Amino acid sequence: MKAYQVNEPFGLDALRRVELPVPEPGAGEVLVRMRAVSLNYRDLLVIDGTWRPTGPRIPASDGVGEVVAVGEGVTRVAVGDRVAGIFLPGWIDGDLSPEKLALPSLGGSGADGTLAEYVVFRAESVVHVPTHLSDVEAAALPLAGVTAWHALTRAGVKAGDTVLVQGTGGVSLFALQFATTLGATVIVTSGSDEKLFRAAELGAAHGINYRRTPAWDAEVLALTAGRGVDHVIEVVGGENLDRSLNAVRMSGSIAFVGLLGGTRASVETFAFVEKNVRLHGIFTGSREMFEAMNREIARHRLVPVIDRVFGFDDVPAALRHLQAGSHFGKICIQL
Repeated sequence: MKAYQVNEPFGLDALRRVELPVPEPGAGEVLVRMRAVSLNYRDLLVIDGTWRPTGPRIPASDGVGEVVAVGEGVTRVAVGDRVAGIFLPGWIDGDLSPEKLALPSLGGSGADGTLAEYVVFRAESVVHVPTHLSDVEAAALPLAGVTAWHALTRAGVKAGDTVLVQGTGGVSLFALQFATTLGATVIVTSGSDEKLFRAAELGAAHGINYRRTPAWDAEVLALTAGRGVDHVIEVVGGENLDRSLNAVRMSGSIAFVGLLGGTRASVETFAFVEKNVRLHGIFTGSREMFEAMNREIARHRLVPVIDRVFGFDDVPAALRHLQAGSHFGKICIQL
């Protein structure tokens, strides 16, 4: 089968297309012929060695395909089913725990991912995808979609709430779509007026260009008559957290997802106390969350936003497009 691997020396130039044997599913496993893969910022961190793989690694965590073989004891899925794998194979339901993190995430430092024609998954770690979605659209769901769903449901977003969504990447656009469907009012930040216009077409009530308005938190307060938003979907991290804290209302919530701005920050910690703010760390989600999200996507006939689709021969170009940061929605690979 055809696949992509990265190994030392790391970097996009070290990504190699290789021929590997088609794997066979063992007991409790399924073999999936991949139809589409979607890319995430995390994939760049694996490929450039920031999240250092142990040995040759097939990158990427997200994708959808058709079950072509099942191992002994598999009853959850059957040959011919269209499925996607969950990001954390051990997190089936309930709260996250060290035991559920014992199985490594797909396409990371300890397990191969989805940039291959065939992938073996644990049968317990796959979900059926909504039938109205194309393969490319369904491939966008596992990491970005579930992360956004987890963030909004854990915060308890409901009709009438105001939600601040930062940027227009995969998680942010899913959060915009889900929050709008729930009946919330959404404010979006971006450095591009064109992207803010497109976000408005998806249902955003207000857009703030943070390049023209660096103190975007003050603008959020102005838009909410000084009260602040009920919920922030924080996807940047680093020093940006202070502005999110300023923009959220008293007793509001911040769903902390991102690391684009770094993994450390100097934060006005007393403000968390004074404002009685809830800070939720969001590390993707469980199979149970994925399945709940899929039911809502099917019920509302939601369709993920796809920026551009590349062929399997053009994976390096797709990753460079992701690296450039000009995309709006998910970047996908069609096999």
